Amino acid sequence: MLRALQDADVRYVVIGAMAMALQGIVRGTNDVDIVIQATSENVNRLREALRMAYPGDPAIDEILDRDLLGDYSVVRYCPPTGGHHFDLIAKLDEVATFETIEAEVKEISGIRVPVATPRALYLMKKDTLRPLDHRDAAMLRSQLDIGEED
Repeated sequence: MLRALQDADVRYVVIGAMAMALQGIVRGTNDVDIVIQATSENVNRLREALRMAYPGDPAIDEILDRDLLGDYSVVRYCPPTGGHHFDLIAKLDEVATFETIEAEVKEISGIRVPVATPRALYLMKKDTLRPLDHRDAAMLRSQLDIGEED
């Protein structure tokens, strides 16, 4: 999937537990959270990438611009292969968008993967209502030397 995102030139950044793992803090998760640039062109490239990674899956056609670019702006895609599913996100309420998330590129098996920085992950998680996010924020703060002022 990451290679397909790169090959289709999708503008995105990995956030959530998978981004934490790529930053060195591993905890279990069943999804991959991806924030995409919220444009029709980018949503088209996203569907193209999904078709490359999961050819023949009719569920890809159910990922509509009006969903990702509308008020809700999150679509869950479950590949036919099982395993992890993808939360495709155009914005996280007023907290974060593709344009506002500080990211850095990590190379994984020759694939350039944009990943939220530890500071960005901390800022996204520290003030949510979910206890899991509070634990993640505490781990990020302690293990990656993020100060309280962030």
